[in-house]
Amino acid sequence: MSDDKAEGPLAPATASEPPESRPPAGRSPASRSPATGPDVIAGYLRTLTSGPGVYRMLDTAGDVIYVGKARNLKARVQNYTRLAGLPNRTLRMIQATAAMEFVSVRTEAEALLLEANLIKRFRPRFNVTLRDDKSFPYILIRRDQGAPQILKHRGARTIKGEYFGPFASAGAVNRTINMLERAFLLRSCSDAVFESRTRPCLLYQIKRCSAPCTGEIGLEDYGRLVEEAIRFLRGESQSVREMYQRLMEEAAEKLEFERAATLRNRLWALAHVTAEQAINPEGVEEADVFAAFQEGGQTCIQVFFFRVGQNWGNRAYYPKADRSLPAEEVLDSFVAQFYDDKPVPRLILLSHDIANRALLGEALSIKADRRIEIRVPQRGVKLGVVDHALTNAREALGRKLAESSSQKTLLAQLGARFGLARPPRRVDVFDNSHIMGTNAVGAMIVAGPEGFAKSAYRKFNIRSAALTPGDDYAMMREVLERRFRRLAESEAQAPRDTPEALWEHVAAEEEVSVDAEAADAIGDALPEAPDLVLVDGGAGQLTIAREVLAELGLGHIAAVGVAKGPDRDAGREHFHMPGRPSFMLEPRDPVLYFVQRLRDEAHRFAIGTHRAKRAKALGVNPLDEIPGIGPTRKRALLKHFGSAKAVSRAGVEDLQAVSGISAEMARKIYDFFHERRV
Repeated sequence: MSDDKAEGPLAPATASEPPESRPPAGRSPASRSPATGPDVIAGYLRTLTSGPGVYRMLDTAGDVIYVGKARNLKARVQNYTRLAGLPNRTLRMIQATAAMEFVSVRTEAEALLLEANLIKRFRPRFNVTLRDDKSFPYILIRRDQGAPQILKHRGARTIKGEYFGPFASAGAVNRTINMLERAFLLRSCSDAVFESRTRPCLLYQIKRCSAPCTGEIGLEDYGRLVEEAIRFLRGESQSVREMYQRLMEEAAEKLEFERAATLRNRLWALAHVTAEQAINPEGVEEADVFAAFQEGGQTCIQVFFFRVGQNWGNRAYYPKADRSLPAEEVLDSFVAQFYDDKPVPRLILLSHDIANRALLGEALSIKADRRIEIRVPQRGVKLGVVDHALTNAREALGRKLAESSSQKTLLAQLGARFGLARPPRRVDVFDNSHIMGTNAVGAMIVAGPEGFAKSAYRKFNIRSAALTPGDDYAMMREVLERRFRRLAESEAQAPRDTPEALWEHVAAEEEVSVDAEAADAIGDALPEAPDLVLVDGGAGQLTIAREVLAELGLGHIAAVGVAKGPDRDAGREHFHMPGRPSFMLEPRDPVLYFVQRLRDEAHRFAIGTHRAKRAKALGVNPLDEIPGIGPTRKRALLKHFGSAKAVSRAGVEDLQAVSGISAEMARKIYDFFHERRV
């Protein structure tokens, strides 16, 4: 993809240090702050090529703040040294640049693909970045067994078989698979289940599988069902329906009413699959549709997927972008990043014309090894499809803005209730989970103006050997120390200019006016340091939190303990803060509901983490993990109930009926299996 300077999309870039940025001889680099701005950028011009390539701008901490491509690297970089007429966003970016790195490539199309790859890798704050970039699910019909299996698949296509998709959501895949099971009776069980069956399972009884596992259907006949399903998924739905219609009529004429009823049920199932696909426009066989809508400084891009003439769902994206960028520029960068790791359809329909449309089509054609067409329809059916996507984008952004406004209002009210100087931009919530000290884990969830920031969630395996099992205070201390020690070290090593200070410096140098909306955009990203820490517990847990923050030099971060009410009743929580007695909020206060949501999300995440850890550790009998259960009681329980799983389902009274199990021990066993927290 590139010349000697880069062997692949992620090859190390050719970096050079401008002479102007080097300290004088005999002077330590640490004795003065690193140089930034247009003079640093100008120092690279003498060594730059005039060919195509990709450049990276780095700040004083060495983080990538912008990735760009150029047909002529030298000319593009030279533009950054001429400040007159540049937008405020670009001025801020230039002023923050302390170093640059470059990669030369053969063509501008290769530069475009590499730029998209690097943006997704580094997520620079001055680029448009694709968020919520989860892989899409596919339907897979496996071909590596005697009786092919139908299943949902994500990730790399390493399994031999037929792939159909992408679908916009797992729900859409599951619904389609359910209908295909009814129509074609394909098996969905795993190989282990398939090979161990001695009689047909429930799916055979409810007519959703033909049971090739036990020979209820021969492999040859089963293979024909598989081929019919593949034909349907490839878009030959009409011919498949016509075939079933003909076979049903022939069976009825021969008085084979049971077979005719089976074929009729398949026709109903196929009709249901087609009806599930919402809109199926004629003439759009294989295409992705992108529609961008902007409002309130935010952009929503709605993506629809059409395959084999059917709508396989849609998904809304909210890319991170500067408020000053028009929809065309956001869409341009978004589409290139979107196909960085996804298969490309033959046709891409856009709501806006983009500057790099021809170049992007060339680059995607190279990647897909076939001609890719990118169009902005002006009339006809395709325009109707784009308009439909645009309507969905507008409605989705409206809902998003309403939710965001509500979230910001709640954060402002939360800050007021807890006496904070300003509304918190980031709230960290901590919780622990264990059963009598075993498989102990800590969890942190994060909330901000956009809601829960799940990419910032963290799990903590409790590792201290000196910790007494079940010591909630010690566990909370370990979790908080591990979370905030790294934050304290990063702040000490690389103090950053605040967005306001950076903006004032740019305004003074370039004599530009402060744009309040643009200044707000600087702080859109979720900060690393929280403004508020919530810990699950009362005065004891709060004391631990305050001690840890003070020891690490982060005592300015506010901390609140959230103690459950009597009998763990929701709505009767007591809040603990330093320097004031514990207090409660009004039962119908929206802030109380908001805190309950935060606490419940932390509890859910902690419990899920604990269950996963415990399940992984359950290679041995779970009864061995219960304190007080020795060989004698274990034998008695297994003899009475037959298995550990049956013990886990037993009630307290049933457990007490076992010889040697007291009421207290029965409660311990019950609590162990039912996640009763200590």
